[in-house]
Amino acid sequence: MSVKIRLTKIGRHKDPFFRIVAIDSRTARDGKPVEQIGYLDPAKGIESAVINEELALKWLNLGAIPSDTVKAVFSKKGLMAKYAESKKPAAKAEKKEKAAKKPAAKKTTAKAKKAE
Repeated sequence: MSVKIRLTKIGRHKDPFFRIVAIDSRTARDGKPVEQIGYLDPAKGIESAVINEELALKWLNLGAIPSDTVKAVFSKKGLMAKYAESKKPAAKAEKKEKAAKKPAAKKTTAKAKKAE
């Protein structure tokens, strides 16, 4: 199941109001979400968006893909920077594991022994 973080409209005509939800990508725009992360009132601006940062980071770490609009809201709120920071230690740990797996000394082959 591919999960996306996107907006679902709950406002009325010419007075939009959106929920930020984690939802299956195959579900309709206003379909049943997996989990509600926050909400956005575009009349008040992106700065007034209310987001549960813990849930947003949880879904991003699980591989949910944010829509362009949600990505802009997250960036404005500083969540994308936090997500990038949370990824850095994992990348460093992977590099350390790869370095530990490399052999410390080169193994000599039969041809190398004959050449000596």
